[in-house]
Amino acid sequence: MDLEGSKCRMHNGKLYYAGQPELIADQLTYLEKNFDYNQLRPSQQKEKQTLLKQLFAEIGESCYIEAPFHANWGGKHVHLGSHVYVNYNLTLVDDTHIYIGDHVMIAPNVVIATGTHPIHPELRPKEAQCNLPVPIQDNEWLGAGCLVMPGVTIGENSVIGAGSVVTKDIPANVVAVGNPCRVLRDISEKDLTVYHKESLIDIE
Repeated sequence: MDLEGSKCRMHNGKLYYAGQPELIADQLTYLEKNFDYNQLRPSQQKEKQTLLKQLFAEIGESCYIEAPFHANWGGKHVHLGSHVYVNYNLTLVDDTHIYIGDHVMIAPNVVIATGTHPIHPELRPKEAQCNLPVPIQDNEWLGAGCLVMPGVTIGENSVIGAGSVVTKDIPANVVAVGNPCRVLRDISEKDLTVYHKESLIDIE
């Protein structure tokens, strides 16, 4: 299979061989830029913003990504909205497209994965893989250490608790936690008046 054929299968949920030399050579170009970003000093914000525009498929206004972050394709298949904040050690298995909406907060050590593999061991030495896109909609908060698995959609305004493993779609406007991640409760008007452990919100 040629390079273009493999790339087509990468983005259509079909099996392909991830170890194809031409594919790895193309991938390496983007990994080098990802490496460069992680070497920049905290004071080099202008250089960081320039590199982010080169790394990602799309990036909106006022996005901040704390280094280090790691992406299989350096972010080539990642679409960021505006006002996205990412804390340390984000891992993006961006073998196909990841969509992150506006005003999304991502805590430390989060993994968002698009890649998966056949179960049968005979296909493992051939490095067979398929990819499913992950849409994360506007106004999300992904808690520390959560894993978002291939093909999952997380609805707008929802909160995913720390350490959760998200294996199925999560609806909008809920708090969801656990392994596997399940809806704990709806987000309500009460959440406009209290926050952590019933502390009162006292700022406008």
